Amino acid sequence: MREVSRADVVLSGYGPVGQAFVEYLARQGDELARRHDIRVNVVAVRASSAQCRLREGEPVPPRSAWTLPVSLEETLDRTAARVFVQAIPSSPELRSHAAQEALVALRRGVHVVTATKSHLLSHWRDLDEAARAAGSMIRISGATGAALPAGDLSRTSLRGMGCTTIRACPNGTATFVLDRLAEGDSLGEAVREAQRRGIAEADPSSDLSGEDAATKVRLLAALAWGWDPASVQVRAEPVDEGTSRAAPAAVSRARRLRAVASASLDTPSLVRVRLEETEPGDPLHALVGPEKAVVFGCPDAGDVIVSGGRSSPLGAALALVKDTIEVTAPRTGFL
Repeated sequence: MREVSRADVVLSGYGPVGQAFVEYLARQGDELARRHDIRVNVVAVRASSAQCRLREGEPVPPRSAWTLPVSLEETLDRTAARVFVQAIPSSPELRSHAAQEALVALRRGVHVVTATKSHLLSHWRDLDEAARAAGSMIRISGATGAALPAGDLSRTSLRGMGCTTIRACPNGTATFVLDRLAEGDSLGEAVREAQRRGIAEADPSSDLSGEDAATKVRLLAALAWGWDPASVQVRAEPVDEGTSRAAPAAVSRARRLRAVASASLDTPSLVRVRLEETEPGDPLHALVGPEKAVVFGCPDAGDVIVSGGRSSPLGAALALVKDTIEVTAPRTGFL
């Protein structure tokens, strides 16, 4: 019988994604251990004004039972955690906090797994240098497409494949809204339906402006080509009221309007997001509802395409689980 090792985790953020992460591990922990020889245990949960410590198998208590937070350094030292998982909002207000906590963990040799994007855009070089110096790893699948494994392709699977372009619809809200507009909904109706289904955030502005799609492609380009996301320029065309006419017009020509984010080695440090009429046969044309897709252009090998992946708190939580297993599971033989 193969030996199962233990991966203790400190979780930062207990909103929908953090809760889904904890709940999934509670349901599937035994099965994950059986399949991957690693038992992932959340040993502490931290929020902005409180935290709690957990014994193995113990559920997260009500917030009223949490205590005042101690420093992250103290929490990591007391728990001897191997992984620090970030599930806090990707907001400008929390960027510095997210960066500093990630740096603290990495410098202690603790791996960082994050679904938070903001500090990756501004502190990429600092995070990379800290990880390399301490021999720790940082994984960002939850920030590059939730359950869509585009980050893994960019980081390792395309090595030596000669990838020169990235073309993507990495924002499920934009794709869903464009399809509803094509069916005759107003922009307001399409957004409200996306929110009702749990696809869109309460504030969908970053989805409709193209900012979120551009962010994900900036991160994919950083993984694939070593670009510094902080130096990447963005030119984005938004989904707005005028799009309500363009989407049905595209359908009349047997096409579908898509918010396509793209980057190319021919135009270094530039990401564009444009509303494109895609034709049948285009992988981005085939998307349904909130599905996402990325096309990696490899002239010699042929296009490498990844599509699907759930856009939801559970999808992001699964990406965190996957990355946590990836940085801690034993690696021998075919593994």
